Amino acid sequence: MTTPVVITAAIVGAEVMREHTPYIPYTPDEIAAEALRCRQAGAAMVHVHGRHDDGTPTQDRQTYKEILDRIRASTDLLVQFSTGGAVGMTVEERIEALDLRPDMATLTTGTVNFGDEVFLNSLPMIREIAGRLKALSIVPEIEVFDTGMIDTARRLIGEGLLEEPLHFDFVLGVPGGMGGSVRNLEFLVGSIPDGSTWSVAGIGRHQLPLARRALELGGHVRVGLEDNLFVEKGVLAKGSYELVEIVVGEAELTGRPLASPEEAREILGISP
Repeated sequence: MTTPVVITAAIVGAEVMREHTPYIPYTPDEIAAEALRCRQAGAAMVHVHGRHDDGTPTQDRQTYKEILDRIRASTDLLVQFSTGGAVGMTVEERIEALDLRPDMATLTTGTVNFGDEVFLNSLPMIREIAGRLKALSIVPEIEVFDTGMIDTARRLIGEGLLEEPLHFDFVLGVPGGMGGSVRNLEFLVGSIPDGSTWSVAGIGRHQLPLARRALELGGHVRVGLEDNLFVEKGVLAKGSYELVEIVVGEAELTGRPLASPEEAREILGISP
């Protein structure tokens, strides 16, 4: 297996707070510093959310501009914006910063229970986000929490809102979504359109086992404090970079070279 693996570091998220781990970054400077550490560890892309200085989630354009400018000033990482934001945000809030033209942005193609809350993505909302991504020529990453979200992505291809080949990210293990089993991952990989690329983001204890299986299957991997706080049971990761380092070690064992950001552009179909 010689296909380079694209490692994405999900370094912020919208749910994890300092009371959960002291290592989660909040400010643009902290986020950019963690992004640099992840690049040095072997990541090719960072997936980012915005936060206020107190940790409150935000999708405001100025915060995202500061994050994007600082990351691009210090690294060659690809930068992927979240359009999920935080539960309860409007579509307008979630897509406010897209005119900054990140390298990629997420597109969740369905509604999912999210613990005790609901991450709402009605079809009209999905169409609106997909349309904005297409108008700005931003490559989407299709976020899949359950099987039907693949079918919705196929529907959007038929409607002309998405263009093949697509890149999917399977987010497995969210309470209320599809479970974080290897069996589920393998089923999803076999369900996407031919020619698609894919990565997996396992939640909590599922993160590293699913990353290992993705490496074996020729897929790509997302890790980071957004999805998992621990390097092993009871031991907090000191940053997303430590989780990247673990995947780099696993990639070496499976013979997968690491994709540079430039190689990741080619793999994911991202124009310079």
